Formats: sequence, structure tokens, C-alpha cells
Amino acid sequence: MIVVTGGAGFIGSAFVATLNGHGIKDILVVDELDSNAREKNLANKSFSQYIGKREFIESVRSNALPKGIDAVVHLGACSSTTEKNVEYLRENNFEYSRLLAEYCIARDIRYIYASSAATYGDGSFGYDDDISRLEQLKPLNPYGQSKHDMDLWARNSGALNNVVGLKFFNVYGPNEYYKGSMASVAWKAFNTIRATGSFSLFKSHRVDYKDGEQKRDFVYVKDCCSIMWWLVRNRGVTGLYNVGSGEARSWNDLLKAVFQAMNTTVNISYIEMPEDLRAHYQYFTEAPMGRLRAAGYSERLYSLEEGVRDYVTNHLIQPDQHW
Repeated sequence: MIVVTGGAGFIGSAFVATLNGHGIKDILVVDELDSNAREKNLANKSFSQYIGKREFIESVRSNALPKGIDAVVHLGACSSTTEKNVEYLRENNFEYSRLLAEYCIARDIRYIYASSAATYGDGSFGYDDDISRLEQLKPLNPYGQSKHDMDLWARNSGALNNVVGLKFFNVYGPNEYYKGSMASVAWKAFNTIRATGSFSLFKSHRVDYKDGEQKRDFVYVKDCCSIMWWLVRNRGVTGLYNVGSGEARSWNDLLKAVFQAMNTTVNISYIEMPEDLRAHYQYFTEAPMGRLRAAGYSERLYSLEEGVRDYVTNHLIQPDQHW
């Protein structure tokens, strides 16, 4: 059995679909079905059990989980980068993740947890996933700090000798529609372009970047799931790894890929960046993928254009009812 926490969410439900695609149906899904949108993410998915988050945590604490668990893929912590409640974030992104790590290590269960590229802060110290440099990193918000705290604990306690943490960069793809303001720009752009024929990006406030040329590492959720599936099967691989495309691309590149996938004339405008964002805005992120490659992951990753085209044509224009 494979446990997927956050299994009704964006990356979690995509991973359940990936497991199903490999013939895996003995899956325990953990999540809170707090909206019809999340229920849609589990439609047409095969899994053996579903329990709510609180019930799951209590079962972990009381050692009452089902027998025969092979792996726990923990994607069920708070994913809102704008959350300000420090205690809530500590409970959900640190305590919850640590509880599962300790449970799995004690029982020789494979454990993979979601960290975040938000731990890198403004990128002043780069984006290298070498754990010897963790103390240098300065996250810009409480969300990033909560993820960083888990990474530090996992390293300092020695847990990273047995488990895997994944620093996800800018993930986009199917099943994210319920996330509202936290949904990817790819999703927002598709819907806005379909309604208005155009899309607006923030102007640059640095002379070394033209408008729309601020860069991010955009990674397709199917690549994230492929990496997690590989890690489930390769238990000898442990540690902290970046999960990105490995190539920084501009917001203009992303928008052009969406327009092209929609067979629509490119129409991008630029608007002023809100004052409260300017001091903390990231102009460049890129995920070095060398350590994961050196660990043995050899699958080809989607290019930005390939990922956006698959997303738009197979999941947005004509939604795939099997995914």
C-alpha cells in the first residue's frame, strides 16, 4: 500500500493518477474534502481507502494505521505561500511532516515529503540543493520558513539518511483549478485569454530585466509525479533534492507558449507591480538538477512548450476524463 497525503489536492491527485497508470490501486488517500472541486480531483481515480487528515494523524499517533504500508508520500501540508499564521504553518508544515518521518523511519517505510523552492528566499545564495548550505538560506515568508525548518530538522536529526525531501519549484498542470490565487499563471492565463484574448504581466522594476523577462523554473506536474514514482521504487536514494525543469524561462515565454497552444495571437500587456511586492519579488529562480541526475534519475523532462501544450490541449480545452 502507498499512502498519499493531500491526495485530493493538486500534486497529490496527479500522483494518484500516475500510480493508477502504473497499475497501483492499493492507495490510502488522506485529505479533507472541503469542496466539490477537490472531489472532482478524485473522480475516475482508483484507491483502496480514504480517510480525513485528523483521523490519519490520530491513527499515526496511536499506531493504528493499516498494515502493509510500503511508502508514504506526504503532499498534504499547507501549500499556501501567503499564509501568515506561524503556529498553523508550524503545525502543518513542520510538526505533521516530522511526525510522519519519525513514524516511517521507525518502521522502515519509504517516506517522501514536499519541501519548497520558497526555502531559497531571494536566491542570494543560489538554488543548490546541497544540504551543507542550508543555514545560509533566508526564506522570505513564514511559509518558506516552515518548510526550511523541516529541512533543517531532517538534516540535523539524520532523518535525511533515510527519507527524501523535494524542493518543488513553480509547478503547473492538471488538477490545480480549485487553488484560486495559488493556481499557476499558466492556468490563469488560459482562462483569461479564453475570456478576453489577452493577459497582463507585471512590469519589471530592475534595469537589467525587461518587462515580462523575469524568470522562473516552471516544472510540469507530470514530471514531478514521474520523479516521485521513481523515488518510491528506488529506496536507496535519500536526501534533499530540487524538483524543477532545470531551466529558467521568462514569464513572456510562458505566456507565448499558452497563446500558441490555444492557437491564438499573442497579446501581452504589462501592468505596475504592487508596491508591497517589489521589495521581495524574485527576478530569477532555477533548479539545478544535477544531484537528482547523479542519484540515477534519467527520464527526459518536458520543455516549457511541451508541458504547456499538453496541459492546454489535453486537460484544459478538452479535459482528459481519465486523469
